[in-house]
Amino acid sequence: MNSALPRPDPPAGEPPWLSVVLPCYNEEAVIAETHRRVSAVCAAVGRTYELVVVNDGSRDGTWAELVRLAGNDPHLVAVNLARNHGHQLALTAGLHYARGQRVLIMDADLQDPPELLPEMLRKMDEGVDVVYAQRRSRPGDAPLKRLFCAVYYRLLRAVADTYIPLDTGDFRLISGRVRDLLVAMPERQRFIRGMVSWVGFRQEPVFYDRDARFAGETKYPFRKLVALAIDGVISSTLKPLSFALVVGGVAVTIGLALAAYALLSWLFVGKTPQGWTSLLITVIFLGGIQLLVLGVLGEYLGRIHEQVRSRPLFVVDSVVRGVGARET
Repeated sequence: MNSALPRPDPPAGEPPWLSVVLPCYNEEAVIAETHRRVSAVCAAVGRTYELVVVNDGSRDGTWAELVRLAGNDPHLVAVNLARNHGHQLALTAGLHYARGQRVLIMDADLQDPPELLPEMLRKMDEGVDVVYAQRRSRPGDAPLKRLFCAVYYRLLRAVADTYIPLDTGDFRLISGRVRDLLVAMPERQRFIRGMVSWVGFRQEPVFYDRDARFAGETKYPFRKLVALAIDGVISSTLKPLSFALVVGGVAVTIGLALAAYALLSWLFVGKTPQGWTSLLITVIFLGGIQLLVLGVLGEYLGRIHEQVRSRPLFVVDSVVRGVGARET
């Protein structure tokens, strides 16, 4: 970090003005550069700050690197989770430990530029509670991923019970009261960007172009993207249940029409209609509809089961704070 920049330390016992929450998983190759860039931006603001970095059960040297960085930086709070809980719960852990009046949420891979912070702070100075970063473009991502995300965000906006902005991830600046509300929400299957939208208050965008990863590999392959997409829809609306009811009604109507056709053919024509192929297609179609409806119900029931068990959202192994790598 540039030593010419001011580095105000938070007074003892008083919370910092700004917290930056960074969940990370297997980010050994990038975490030092992330720490350098985020620290430089925060120091340039000229207010007290802290960096809350959550190690989400990394299997590489991420935690050792965080302990090393904490030995030289009084602003760093390194949280080590007992196992990999997933991005959204690691982010929740970071929000739990963040003490700032304003909280910047971002990933550790530097696809989201920390240099956007001053513009976000200016927006919040105008009375905005949530300043979310909306992507103009994302050249760092593969074309198929860009297509999938574009379709998903538009589908989510169409079905969600609250307004969820397009092309927007978790990269955002939130006020302390929004952070407190997010921490107080008890649900286990968390979709942070949807939860922030649900909270309400004044929310406005800043626009940016998303870069490629600085180093390392993506932690969101297609399988995890699909899982996050399902979590987002299920967490944001009950409309899939209504959709299942509508589809079931359509299937029943088709079945009744076919039964009436067969009965009338037998009564007035004297024989049942031919068509084993159409019968087989109908059976497969109705069976598929039934499995689809059961799958939708299963997603909601599974979440109810997880919630009823009331286990902790995350388990912390250790926390290292500031100079001297003091563990708690």
